[in-house]
Amino acid sequence: MTTTTKDREKKIHQGRNIKRFREMLGMKQDALAFELGEDWNQQKISLLEQKETIEKDILQRLSEILKIPINAIENFDEESAINIITNTVNNSDTASGTLNYTTININPVEKWLEALDENKKLYERLLETEKEKVALLEKLLDK
Repeated sequence: MTTTTKDREKKIHQGRNIKRFREMLGMKQDALAFELGEDWNQQKISLLEQKETIEKDILQRLSEILKIPINAIENFDEESAINIITNTVNNSDTASGTLNYTTININPVEKWLEALDENKKLYERLLETEKEKVALLEKLLDK
């Protein structure tokens, strides 16, 4: 059995793309329905997001509301995006083929003790300066 070019073409699910973009923007179905107008509600948005192909005029309105180019909704393919991300990460690996991560270990108790010790030193210096001032004032009063 041979596959034709048409068979190899991936079907873009426009409704699923709308859902993905809406969720990325943190928008609820109710809010999108409100933006679309009176004849829209949450259930209608849910049905819209299940449709593989959406009418051009509705896509245009959604594009404006979501502030996303219409061709992004029409052409976004998650598998292709994942392939691009994977290839980008693989191509930016070091020559050895591994990623180097710098691990920073911060012990909060240790940092707190260091800050406490620094405060103690500052306090001791302040106390010493105050003692010097008092001694100087006593010397001036004695004269």
